[in-house]
Amino acid sequence: MMKLLRRIDPELAHRAALRALQLGLVRGHRPEDDPILGTDAFDLPFRNPIGLAAGFDKNAEALGGLARLGFGFVETGTVTPRAQAGNPRPRLFRLSEDGAVVNRMGFNNRGLDAYVARLKHRRTRDVPVGANIGINQSGADPERDYPMLLSAVAPFVEYVVINVSSPNTAGLRDLQHGDRLGAILRAAVRRVPDHPPLLVKIAPDLSDDELGATVEVCIENGVQGLIVSNTTVQRPAALRSSHAREPGGLSGRPLFALSTAMLARAYLLARGRLTFVGVGGIASGEDALTKLKAGATLVQLYTAMTFEGPGIASRLKRELAAALRREGFANAREAVGAEAPRLAAIA
Repeated sequence: MMKLLRRIDPELAHRAALRALQLGLVRGHRPEDDPILGTDAFDLPFRNPIGLAAGFDKNAEALGGLARLGFGFVETGTVTPRAQAGNPRPRLFRLSEDGAVVNRMGFNNRGLDAYVARLKHRRTRDVPVGANIGINQSGADPERDYPMLLSAVAPFVEYVVINVSSPNTAGLRDLQHGDRLGAILRAAVRRVPDHPPLLVKIAPDLSDDELGATVEVCIENGVQGLIVSNTTVQRPAALRSSHAREPGGLSGRPLFALSTAMLARAYLLARGRLTFVGVGGIASGEDALTKLKAGATLVQLYTAMTFEGPGIASRLKRELAAALRREGFANAREAVGAEAPRLAAIA
């Protein structure tokens, strides 16, 4: 199936994979995870720290199928208040030679009402689920919309992510800075004081000063964690694919060093006051361990699954368990931040 999917339009391939998971055609299984992988975050237990990032299941349609693949948690969305088609096609490009993807999807989704209706009938409870929330491309009011979204999804998920870092919605990245972000967070907490763990997803393109300010604003306003990072608008010179210069966000292997260095810097700046989720370029258990050592308690992947397929979670868990033992860690939690100072200097 993966050979076939890699030959067709990437957006069509994504829809086909999602549909197969909905229909139970992907027969994933959940054997007991190696105990060394067990961890906790946000006062929740996780069987393993490897999760699926937002963007794959935007509308919370395939949670049962995704849970069977062996992920420790699944993040759905990004969902916006109103349904929207997203940006014009083509808007998703494989960079096979680089192990990367460029996307400019633009938060295409079926809207909040349809999303919440599915979450209400969610059957899978042993795998934590997160909701990634964003704003519409037109008619948006961030200080109104993010609190409203948080209020709607809060009863049905284990954590909520405020996405202010996608490069594919005009002006969205401006919201991750200083006063703008602080105003959004204060409005969200006022409306939903008893909210589930609240996280903010940031871009990997922030300057050091911007990163420091964002970390402090999040801490001051009751955020529990940061997801580091979203896709990048940078284009490394070594990219070989003919699609490398397409506008949009770059994800996958070329993002690994940039996102890991930013993760380590953010971890050091937070000084234990935030919990981190590391995402960007993970394709092996060694990659996952590097993110842990940079400061992540949990990690996420997406792009690597588009190339390898649904077996990737099981492979990464085996590799991560072996890597933890090889480096002398008793469990995944013990590795968190172990090499943050060194990794913060690598870009």
